[in-house]
Amino acid sequence: MLCNLPNLALLCMMVNFTYNQINIRLNEEDAMVLAHRITTIERHILDKQKQFPTATGVLTNILYDIALAAKIIARETTRAGLVNILGATDGHNVFGEQQQKLDVFADDVIAKMNDHTGRLCAMASEEHDDIIPIPLHFDSGRYALLYDPLDGSSNIDVNMPMGTIFSLHRKISKGERGTLEDVLQPGNKLVAAGYIIYGPSTMMVYTTGQGVHGFTLDPGIGEFLLSHPDMRVPQKPKYYSVNQGYEKFWTPGVRRYVKWLQGIHGEGHEPLAQRYIGALIADVHRNLLHGGVFMYPGEMKRPSGKLRLMYEAQALGFIVEQAGGVASDGIGSILDIPPSGLHQRVPLFIGNRELVATAEKFIREYDQEWVDAYMPYRNGELAHA
Repeated sequence: MLCNLPNLALLCMMVNFTYNQINIRLNEEDAMVLAHRITTIERHILDKQKQFPTATGVLTNILYDIALAAKIIARETTRAGLVNILGATDGHNVFGEQQQKLDVFADDVIAKMNDHTGRLCAMASEEHDDIIPIPLHFDSGRYALLYDPLDGSSNIDVNMPMGTIFSLHRKISKGERGTLEDVLQPGNKLVAAGYIIYGPSTMMVYTTGQGVHGFTLDPGIGEFLLSHPDMRVPQKPKYYSVNQGYEKFWTPGVRRYVKWLQGIHGEGHEPLAQRYIGALIADVHRNLLHGGVFMYPGEMKRPSGKLRLMYEAQALGFIVEQAGGVASDGIGSILDIPPSGLHQRVPLFIGNRELVATAEKFIREYDQEWVDAYMPYRNGELAHA
């Protein structure tokens, strides 16, 4: 029997209308649930601020400004292969490293986002020899900002992760304007620290000493949304991160420690997997999420290591300690080191507490010669090369 085509068409229209109505209701319900769950970084910071009745909102606004700078930098990193921002410049930073165009862009964005707000008394950047003073025609504030504008910039041309690291100290000097004294404070005096990682997605992680929280940038709406609340270093580690290519330069204790991580030295245990990206921030971020240890040890020819205390180790150490981990230079806590210069270098072991404590144990047992060579740098008696 042949179908009645007009009736069939009407039935199809009715089914389609019903389906659309159900779909609309489902979408509305999903949207209501989603709206209830969504927490933007602005909302989260404000909610945290309410826990402190005497808070003025200045620190909150600084974090807003950094989040906005991160969005601008993220936009350029995702377009790096399409616009003229790849490659090196003719300039070099204070460490003699050739600056990348995106390095300079990120540095400029962060400085200009914060130099006129009246919230900062001074800034310091890995890309500058000295502190960056607040221009005299702008008000001076109560905080000092330190930052590495683009960690892992050697990854730019190969489309690998990189990031921005920042930290904040309170102004402690007398007078209206900030000085070097405000910047050169130990990590245990930090009031906030964070990083932004630019990868498959852009993520901002920060702490104000009340836990660690992560936010992922939704490019569709241009907002950082809470995706990783109350981040904690997993107790069971999975990875170790180190540049194995430099093994020939390692001290005996570090060499034995890595063999221990591999389950070779000592009693033997389940080995950890090795992961190394070549961008400090990416390796630390992965180990923060999955558990493990990152290390960049000192060597006899370079006892103080390579990484920067004020721009990298302090901030990441503060973050990881707030997440239940620890950061050490192989002797003691990174946060307890009294800084002697803006560009001071330190060895770094950072991640799970047990793994870092074991690294210190190996160094105490086997590396006294290196300890003797390093301590004058740690104590500020020798300038860092």
